[in-house]
Amino acid sequence: MDLTRRNFVKVCGLGLAGAGTVALVGCGGDTEQPADDSAETGGDTGEVANNQKPVIFFNRQPSNSTTGELDMTTLSFNENTYYVGFDATQGGDLQGEMVLNYIKAHAAELDRNGDGIIGYVLAVGDIGHNDSIARTRGTRKALGTAVEKDGNIVSDPVGTNTDGSSDLVVDGKVTADDGKEYIIRELASQEMKNQSGATWDAATAGNALQSWSSSFGDQIDVVVSNNDGMGMSMFNAWSKDNNVPTFGYDANSDAVAAIAEGYAGTISQNPAVQAYLTLRLLRNVFDGVDINTGIATEDDAGNVIAEEDYVYNEDQRSYYAMNLAVTADNYQDFTDATTLYATAQSQLDESASPNKKVWLDIYNAADNFLSSTYQPLLEKYDDLLNLTVEYIGGDGQTEANITNRLGNPSEYDGFAINMVKTDNGASYTSLLA
Repeated sequence: MDLTRRNFVKVCGLGLAGAGTVALVGCGGDTEQPADDSAETGGDTGEVANNQKPVIFFNRQPSNSTTGELDMTTLSFNENTYYVGFDATQGGDLQGEMVLNYIKAHAAELDRNGDGIIGYVLAVGDIGHNDSIARTRGTRKALGTAVEKDGNIVSDPVGTNTDGSSDLVVDGKVTADDGKEYIIRELASQEMKNQSGATWDAATAGNALQSWSSSFGDQIDVVVSNNDGMGMSMFNAWSKDNNVPTFGYDANSDAVAAIAEGYAGTISQNPAVQAYLTLRLLRNVFDGVDINTGIATEDDAGNVIAEEDYVYNEDQRSYYAMNLAVTADNYQDFTDATTLYATAQSQLDESASPNKKVWLDIYNAADNFLSSTYQPLLEKYDDLLNLTVEYIGGDGQTEANITNRLGNPSEYDGFAINMVKTDNGASYTSLLA
């Protein structure tokens, strides 16, 4: 089935400081598998082969980091393998539209030096991450600065482009609500990677904006970031004091609260839906029930997700939460990013859904969204779904830092995987094969 659903909830991230024991779940399969009552107090000891246990990839979809092509070999590792994330293209487009609408409404006051050019700078999270690519493309498409190559919008950072000469972007044009026409120019953009190699780095983004502002500060009229971690760093480093609107992505609690102080907007990834789906799919495989139990159809406790809040793409074996723009008009509805989904808050009966043990990793323990939003949601849902989760926090640089800590997969009933790089699904599935 391929249901098209739209609305909101929230989404995406985890930051872990080591291994702890808390419940969490990943993605289950669409074939029925009998529950293993022998694992009520821990992992399966042999009745289910490791290569048949449920594997849920989340937050980083197995794919080619250059072309974005899905890695269906990994996504089809077994019949209980799925991906949980959000609709990256819809979210990227929504962020771009949010920025464009703000520019149209405020162009005259945004043009700080009166040159008729609305200049923006862009913080790119990870040039090889399909979510980052989608957000960069969505911004450029909406603002008219996109250049296409081989049928796709170029998502490479431009470095510095204050004179508009880059061949990676073009100058866009916009007619403001007051009828005046303005040029829109991407003044600068770069991948925010720190010296140790970690991407989506907030400190690097704050330093980059300070450097840009020193060089061409009065040309910067808008700041756009691929996520709120970098966006808030830029906001606090410069744009807040200079009244320059800053847009992020993730609807982290600190970013939503900052809208009252001038942070212009963010995008909710429906984190409650994502976290719930990550664990719910595992739970359904463990229980041997239809994979959409408690999702498309109510479970015995009454848990269910509204069809406008997610999409299931059967061909891609992927569940996607839908995104929602968060602005000054509605931010008070999003002040707590760790609020559970309204109709998925009921405890499962442990006699029907006995405790299972899950191994779950977070690609980078320092990731702001994952640590402040996604993980707290997972920790709430693991209890409700009777899951004991061992959380493993990575360094954001190498898969080995994570995979080296999966020495005995037979201890676990299922796995929820958040890769460092989207290309590296086999680094995990090979340990189970």
